[in-house]
Amino acid sequence: MWNHVCLLLLQGGASDRLDVSQLVLEASPMVKGVMLILVAMSLGCWLIVFSKAIQLVAAGRSSSRFLDCFWGDDAASWDAERLEGIYAQVRAFGRAPLAAVFRSGYVELARVMGAGQSSSGHYQASQAGDYDIENVERALRRTANNELTGLEAMLPFLATTGATAPFIGLFGTVWGIMNSFIGIRNEGSTGLEAVAPGIAEALVVTAIGLLAAIPAVMAYNFFVRKIQVLESEMNAFQYDYLNIVRRHFLRS
Repeated sequence: MWNHVCLLLLQGGASDRLDVSQLVLEASPMVKGVMLILVAMSLGCWLIVFSKAIQLVAAGRSSSRFLDCFWGDDAASWDAERLEGIYAQVRAFGRAPLAAVFRSGYVELARVMGAGQSSSGHYQASQAGDYDIENVERALRRTANNELTGLEAMLPFLATTGATAPFIGLFGTVWGIMNSFIGIRNEGSTGLEAVAPGIAEALVVTAIGLLAAIPAVMAYNFFVRKIQVLESEMNAFQYDYLNIVRRHFLRS
């Protein structure tokens, strides 16, 4: 008889057990809305993380291959034919930021040297003023800024999620605890069974907010570092390209 009673009690206790999925399904409409917002933000962040990782890895590898092609075996020998040969291969480097910067610099260099074009179609070194060199420099800088803007696209969403998701989760937690206390007051029961479900439901929202924010912050910092490396490479390439232009093509 005693064993039978204990079995019934255990079965009854098992049926009253709570789990996270049950808390989510039985949450109040406001808490569910907060959860949906956080889940949507988390999914958006992961989509950005995967797409941005692919973009930056491809940009880094393509830029490295372009640098190998640009400098070649003889970095001291520069003439118009060499630049034309590099320009003809630019498309092979895809979306490499350095290749785009070189392309714009080459096009602007060809434009300012148009008056010095030889009969064979090659550009010869010519006398030039500071204005012509500044044109090439502006073209390089403008393209570098455009490439940097493209690399940084969607990163603000990661930063926004990392900064706001914990507070959105905290709002859902505060709302859930507030409803729990209201329910305790209305039911007149202060037992653990009356308090625990509401508080647990509220804490689930905080957990979801942290799960959305932590990966977003980590990914944002990682991508910012990668972009800074690419930005440094673009800045160094601009200086190197301008030095080549000044020494071999536009002699002021």
